[in-house]
Amino acid sequence: MTKVLFTHSYFYKLDPKQWKFKQPYPPLGTLQAASVIRNAGFEVSLFDVGLKDSPEEINPFLENETPTYFIIYDDGFNYLTKMCLTVMREAAFIMASFAKQKGCIVIINSSDSSDHYEKYLQHGVDFIVRGEGEETLKELLHSLEEKKDPSIINGLAFQLQSQLIVTPPRSVIRDLDSLPLPSWDLLDLKPYQLIWREHHGYFSINLATTRGCPYKCNWCAKPIYGNRYNSRSAFQVVNEIEFLLKNYKPDHFWMSDDIFGLKPGWVNSFRDEVKKRGLSIRYKIQSRVDLLLEEDNISALADSGAETVWVGAESGSQKILDAMDKGTKIEQIHEARSLLKQKGIKAAFFLQFGYPGETKDDINDTLQMVLDVMPDEIGISVSYPLPGTKFYENVKAGLHEKQNWSDSDDLAMLFAGTYNSGYYKILHRYIHNRFRIQRGINQIRDWITKPRIPVALDLKRVASMVFHFPLAIVNAFQLHQISKTNGIN
Repeated sequence: MTKVLFTHSYFYKLDPKQWKFKQPYPPLGTLQAASVIRNAGFEVSLFDVGLKDSPEEINPFLENETPTYFIIYDDGFNYLTKMCLTVMREAAFIMASFAKQKGCIVIINSSDSSDHYEKYLQHGVDFIVRGEGEETLKELLHSLEEKKDPSIINGLAFQLQSQLIVTPPRSVIRDLDSLPLPSWDLLDLKPYQLIWREHHGYFSINLATTRGCPYKCNWCAKPIYGNRYNSRSAFQVVNEIEFLLKNYKPDHFWMSDDIFGLKPGWVNSFRDEVKKRGLSIRYKIQSRVDLLLEEDNISALADSGAETVWVGAESGSQKILDAMDKGTKIEQIHEARSLLKQKGIKAAFFLQFGYPGETKDDINDTLQMVLDVMPDEIGISVSYPLPGTKFYENVKAGLHEKQNWSDSDDLAMLFAGTYNSGYYKILHRYIHNRFRIQRGINQIRDWITKPRIPVALDLKRVASMVFHFPLAIVNAFQLHQISKTNGIN
């Protein structure tokens, strides 16, 4: 059988912020694609770079495996790959170059290569698989084996006699239950288990129940699965959960969908299937506040084991939410947070600053929303224009020379916004400071109203409040000075 070597380009150690969190997940999308190609009759192997130190480590593996095809297939379920970080792009270039030197045909599928295929073609890549990749990749490999013309295959970009060929996009897979389970046997999960258990006391593993997102947030890039939304059956998802529990014994699951449980009645079906099989699981998801308020979704999530729900709150300003085409209301953020808390589910907010037209009042509204509803966790970013979005087109004329972040902690403003990058980096720290101060204040109030012996977490929150109080004062002063210097009130 013809040998195919899979890898991906997300190195946790090259992204200091993510490596510090020590929450690494295996490349689920890569394993899924490898399973499809294995079932198509190819001999498949994997070089997992997730916990590696550098892309140069691929070289001896290439020499030992001597594959005909070298495939960089990024995990499209991991939001980190959608950031198109330049440090990962450079790693992909290095690995592609090594593979090309070894005589491999080099193929890539990733968000970044789908947006910037010319760059990859200049660095040893022979074919870019654009969008959802499994069917295109399978057809391409069979075509190359049979020496047929690849230009008739949808979903490709490649160069033919110095001419760039970009074929029409391929339709997405609608019957997701038809896909085989990811090839977990190709991966050594023990290092992942050790990191999780050493740093967090449990082991979390990832799976996906859906593909795509039908919502129209105008800053959200969807180069892999697009705006269509397709869902696996609850029955098949629980089959996979049982498989993972039996073979790898995770304590926790990350449902890595863009939107979990959007299909009407799906969350209820999932809960019923989990209960029917007598499973007790813990998991986290991403959702939307308006979706959470539909049917009895929050109750069904709680009953099936949901522990944390991340939502794109984005802003406490309705003006900014409307400008983003978010389709949600501030009142829904408050209501969803309250209902989640009642059901014992942690609420986590993604916040986004720097959207065009955002003023200091809008920033203050967002901070006040956080302090009023007090989510359990927050994640802060600045608006990040990626090709293919309405937002990108709106700010394209004001883009700076740098158009991608180097790593996930970059937080650089890539376009001409209200404030500069320095302001938003300080704002990032200030919001976190205020959040932790308020959490400590709430903890003290809780002691007063409900006296009890403090536990370690209680004491940690109060200590964090004390630590962050002077930092908040310093950062508030810095923000004021930057505003004053730039003549912004």
